[in-house]
Amino acid sequence: MGKAKWIGGFLGFVAGGGVLGALAGFAVGSVIDGLFEAGREQAATGAGGAQSGATGMRNERDGFLFSLMVLSAHIIQADGKIMHSEMEHVRRFLRTNFGEGAVEQGNQILHKLFEYRKQNGEQFWNSQIDRACYEMAISMPYGHRMQLIVYLAELVKADGVVRDIEVQALRRIAVSLRLDASIVDQMFATGGSTIEDAYRVLGVSPQATDEEIRKAYKKLVIEYHPDKVATLGDDVKEAATLKIQEINEAKERIYKARGMN
Repeated sequence: MGKAKWIGGFLGFVAGGGVLGALAGFAVGSVIDGLFEAGREQAATGAGGAQSGATGMRNERDGFLFSLMVLSAHIIQADGKIMHSEMEHVRRFLRTNFGEGAVEQGNQILHKLFEYRKQNGEQFWNSQIDRACYEMAISMPYGHRMQLIVYLAELVKADGVVRDIEVQALRRIAVSLRLDASIVDQMFATGGSTIEDAYRVLGVSPQATDEEIRKAYKKLVIEYHPDKVATLGDDVKEAATLKIQEINEAKERIYKARGMN
């Protein structure tokens, strides 16, 4: 992982810009990394046209990553505790997608954010998170925002206990990201084997009509399609693929129970 993107995030953070400043600094650092990488690759291959597209994809992924780190810090501390299992969940994501060197850098960012929250208090921290989510909402594609929620829901589950305060924090993030808060409930309805679980996965009631169920299913397939997050890396794309699998299983269970085709 390039150092400039992380350094940029730290500079923006410690310069007094808060969470938003860190996001801005990180974006600048990402561009610096992209320019250096593009220069090296272009010198080695002589290719130029396709490189700008590749750099744009890296910057898009980098912005997603730092947004994910900021929101991870918020969810990890939602219940007032920092659990090893939750920290390890984040480390595993960084290790899988960026290598071992990224783990320590990401760990430093999380602890810096924890300290920032402690120093400035809950009210100010929450206002910063709301503002950061607003910036994400107007700059990130819908599919990327959905995948942030998918990832954060898995982070909530990481210690084996889903607490109401964590779910409420995630619902607030979803709303601030201009998403329907009901998708958070769908996140925690997955994995069950009953027909009631299946209805919750699709976000419909057992009293819904067949046509409403078909529409809900088609909407979810579009929202969670892995191609929408292909630029964010294999780990994120895999999460989207697993979510689609859960949606399809829920749909099949309901269709079979109702005799639908």
